[in-house]
Amino acid sequence: MRSKEDDSTLQVRMADLGSQYRRIRAELEPTLLEVLASGRYILGEHVQALETEVAQACNARYAIGVSSGTDALKLALRAVGVQPGDEVITTPFTFVSTTEVIVQLGATPVFVDIDPETYNIDPQCVESAITPRTRAILPVSLYGQSAEMRALRTIADRHGLWLIEDAAQAIGARHYEEPIGAFAHAATLSFFPTKNIGAAGDAGMVITNDEQIAYKVRSLRVHGMNGGYYYEDIGYTARLDELQAVILRAKMRHLSEWTERRRYHATLYRTLLADAPLQLPVVRPYNYHVYHQFTVRTPQRDALRDYLRQRGVESAVYYPLPLHLQPAYQFLGYCAGDLPHAERAAQEVLSLPVHSELTEDQIALVAHSVLEFVQQEVAVV
Repeated sequence: MRSKEDDSTLQVRMADLGSQYRRIRAELEPTLLEVLASGRYILGEHVQALETEVAQACNARYAIGVSSGTDALKLALRAVGVQPGDEVITTPFTFVSTTEVIVQLGATPVFVDIDPETYNIDPQCVESAITPRTRAILPVSLYGQSAEMRALRTIADRHGLWLIEDAAQAIGARHYEEPIGAFAHAATLSFFPTKNIGAAGDAGMVITNDEQIAYKVRSLRVHGMNGGYYYEDIGYTARLDELQAVILRAKMRHLSEWTERRRYHATLYRTLLADAPLQLPVVRPYNYHVYHQFTVRTPQRDALRDYLRQRGVESAVYYPLPLHLQPAYQFLGYCAGDLPHAERAAQEVLSLPVHSELTEDQIALVAHSVLEFVQQEVAVV
């Protein structure tokens, strides 16, 4: 664990939530105080308003607020009937919650390899992995770029499978001009504090155009309740808090602006690092990338990360060990070498700061530090 003294030397951080809060403080705090005075803290009018606003932003019929992005995944899978004995095809190159919820429901995650350029799940690998036990496909729109959702929906329809999109990192992204969730039966969002739109704690959402999925998720988030004290399912405590909804509504008003700032920062990086021997993010021409992360790739990843920190620049590795090789999932029987693209990416990817609060001087410092490292490496060779 890093010490506070180490953190104090950082000039550029991966996130700057304090600055973001100060920017919207005046529009946020009066409403928070009103909610505190009202005494209604769970599933109130602000949760309902947020659901409407997110549904409109995603061009979806329904949006259901829940307590976290992880719960959103779990409830979406439950809503389409994933149960013990089923298989769900997914990616090993993602945060653990994507796989965790599959196992918690008694189903089996089936990992397939990724596209080495976008790091999203490879549709050809998906189709090859389908068996009679397959119930659903669970792709992740990683780092803010949509997975190949149109191709995956074609595969899902051909085989009679459910398609659930983990869009935790991709609010505002588009695929063939369609927003996230458009090609899926349901999509899930995370509002973890460091996401493009983040709560002051955990929060999440399920978006869908399917009335039955929406009904099921609404019931499951409140103990499987069907009005009053009547229960039609064994559900969860997975409601979205009213105070979190207030915060998220304030931030939703800035989503377009903040997204464009992230995209502008990505453009600056591309210009400044154009000649560096790094793999910069590859964006498919039919995708609108919202840059939850700006992830570069180099075999010297660990040395570069150490060098950046010495220069006061924070960076992060998402993710250092793919899920099929994690100790918790050894019971699935995967071995090193089974999914080579995911395994190599885990050894080489490094995310640079790209958040909306960055200044151009900070981005220049990051890029200059990367170039210094590259020149140093060349000189040694």
